[in-house]
Amino acid sequence: MGTLAVVVIFALSLFVFPLSLLARVGVTQDGALSLGPLMDALASRSVLRALVHSLVTATFSSILSLIAGTCIALVMGLTDIRCKGAFTFLLLIPMMIPPHVTAIAWVQAMGPSSAILRTFGIAPEIGTTHPLYSAGGMIFLLGVQHTPLVFLVVLAALRSLPREMSDAARISGATPLRLLRRVLLPLMAPTLIAAFALAFVSALGNFGIQALLGIPARYITLPVLIWQRLASFGPSVLTDVAVIAALLAFVAVGIILAQTALLVRSRSRLIGPPQAPLHIALGPLRGLVEGGLALLIAATLVLPITALVATALVSTYGLPLTAETITLDNFTEILFRQSVTARAFLNSTLTAGVAAAVIALGCVFLARFVTGPRGPVRRLSTGLATLAEMTYAIPGLVISIAFILAFIKPLPLLNISLYNTLGIIFLAYLCAFFAIALKPVSAAYVQLDPALDEAARIAGAGFLFRMRRIFMPLIAPAAASGGILVFLTAYNEVTVSALLWSTGNETIGTAIYNYEDGGYTTLASAMSSVTVLATIVLMVLLDRLGRRAPPGVIPWRI
Repeated sequence: MGTLAVVVIFALSLFVFPLSLLARVGVTQDGALSLGPLMDALASRSVLRALVHSLVTATFSSILSLIAGTCIALVMGLTDIRCKGAFTFLLLIPMMIPPHVTAIAWVQAMGPSSAILRTFGIAPEIGTTHPLYSAGGMIFLLGVQHTPLVFLVVLAALRSLPREMSDAARISGATPLRLLRRVLLPLMAPTLIAAFALAFVSALGNFGIQALLGIPARYITLPVLIWQRLASFGPSVLTDVAVIAALLAFVAVGIILAQTALLVRSRSRLIGPPQAPLHIALGPLRGLVEGGLALLIAATLVLPITALVATALVSTYGLPLTAETITLDNFTEILFRQSVTARAFLNSTLTAGVAAAVIALGCVFLARFVTGPRGPVRRLSTGLATLAEMTYAIPGLVISIAFILAFIKPLPLLNISLYNTLGIIFLAYLCAFFAIALKPVSAAYVQLDPALDEAARIAGAGFLFRMRRIFMPLIAPAAASGGILVFLTAYNEVTVSALLWSTGNETIGTAIYNYEDGGYTTLASAMSSVTVLATIVLMVLLDRLGRRAPPGVIPWRI
């Protein structure tokens, strides 16, 4: 029970305490429950306009992600196309690349100063408005960013559906389109609702794309408004900013609650265990479909990354990439000369690495309680796991504001302030990304034989002994995979640390954003290129590790 008490204290300190302070600011006035602060915030034209912009971009980009991700998942999950593993891996890379890096890459790929377009002589004229600096451009890029997320969710659902009804429909002569319309899509309605909600919440809290595209277009959303106000006026406006953050949090939680209600109404009872997915032969269309997927990968992955690297290889932004203009000076500058970038790489590696290790260890214990025997312990731990998943749905900037509220004053007794230190970023990472590692570890526990634990209990082994000698060795691959997923997410993020960093405590995400925001585009591109390379290397490592992990632990190995 001592271990459970530590887990509970850990969860309450990270999930409940900071967010409860934020909720108190948003829904209390003069010590009593009141919607007054939220109503006062909505009375501001700038806040109301930013809220409308957030809802518009999140809604339409999520629809785009849902359509594109579902179509790709249907092709990958139901047809006989070749090289599915390679296609899936490449399709998921954009999801792991930081949104602000994605925005920088796309801006450089399509703008008048694009090094790659100028090399081929097809760049728009200098002075032309960038096509992405608009509401439509933001919706498009958010849709592209979150399409792999929808693809992953729908693909997992397709591979877990029993085949009885599909086989019966095909035996009865149903065409693939009729099978899709009358059988598969109705069965997947709960999954499609969940995928849309996940894309909506992700788009709602996305800071990098909204800032880099929205600020030049003067299309301000709530996350950007929060950042602008706190960055411009500092902690003195913390209460007002906290109210706006609480408004953003309530919108995100409202979407999750609405999704839950819709799932209850649309749930279908399925008969039979999951089986191998359908294998619809495309015949002469297979080459065409494979070519379409290759073009999609080229357009959404190869083109922006190539533009990013091309910009990093020229001495001045806007020059074409030729033998005379190519240089490695930008990489030399950010890797060996700039103390800020070197410090940022060190800070992100240290903070994300320690957070990943702590989360992986915490998930090993919490997931054990969640999957243990039914009783009060399981119910309590399940509640904590649900709380962790809810915090993952809350935008990162909201979590940042909550942690500023919680730790802007020195800690009691210790008289140590975490504000403006790496410590507050580390704690915010624990809160924001705990759920990422919890799912694969829980999936691994579910596949273990309960007899292992029962035999050890009969032999007199205590809880910690059983964890150390039985469960940890078996769960280690899943825990390591979850930890790497956390590291990948935290290593490159900018949404959580955008309001928490300070001089000397920069992260990779904030350093890249500051370079781009300050007009040092070639340096931002060089640093982004190194970050993308590191991300791909870590994904390859994760893929290798996934060969030893249980099925379902590595996303693209479902």
